[in-house]
Amino acid sequence: MAQNLGQWTEQDVAGHTCHLYEPAAGSEHGYTVLYLQGLRSARLKYQTGIMEIIEQYALRVIEPECDFSWWVDRISPRFDPEISGEKYVLDKVLPFLAESCACTPPRIALLGPSMGGQGALRLAYKYPDTFPVAAAVYPSIDFQKKIEEGDPNLSAMYRDAEDARQDTATLHIHPLNWPRHQFFCCDPADTRWHDSADRLHMKLYSLGVPHEFDLETTAGGHSWKYFEHMAPRVIQFLAERLESERLRVV
Repeated sequence: MAQNLGQWTEQDVAGHTCHLYEPAAGSEHGYTVLYLQGLRSARLKYQTGIMEIIEQYALRVIEPECDFSWWVDRISPRFDPEISGEKYVLDKVLPFLAESCACTPPRIALLGPSMGGQGALRLAYKYPDTFPVAAAVYPSIDFQKKIEEGDPNLSAMYRDAEDARQDTATLHIHPLNWPRHQFFCCDPADTRWHDSADRLHMKLYSLGVPHEFDLETTAGGHSWKYFEHMAPRVIQFLAERLESERLRVV
């Protein structure tokens, strides 16, 4: 059932555009989804079905434009010559949320598809205290494949495919320090990225790291159709885990 959505605005954050969504219903606790875009991904704004679910949970969204950054701590000439995608999130976007929205961790959850999905997991693994809640939809975890295929942007960021592999999300999992809430999903029909999501699950399982996942549901492969199909579960996960973090006794 269609519902009234909130407002999107554009914000200049350190020379790059960020799209900010404020839910129509407001939010008592100001929970925010930091949405990491996929490669050449369409704006979340135009995915009405997903936005209706986000509005249902009264979640704020901030969506930085960091195309080609891969959200890693390497300089991408096509993004910015001086700051990496990872550092931009940590040093620019988080302070903006704190100053402009009075929102700080752990009230911020990571979410992303494809390139952004691996970025969400990778950032959560590297900084689990900052990002204890993360979800990824068809994450492009083994992005070293892109170098093997001749991707010029990633080739400018890493020496070779092995250098990139050493920097993937799976290699950043700490056996004793992980995000308390993580969920990832990938359609079995997504033959390019499903295997790496399955390997991630097996590594987490072998280390005893709690995680939720769905690697069986099929609903359109590597596509917005699949994302929209999974959105009720994904967004509910984020909303409930943000609330559990607020109530957590340290």
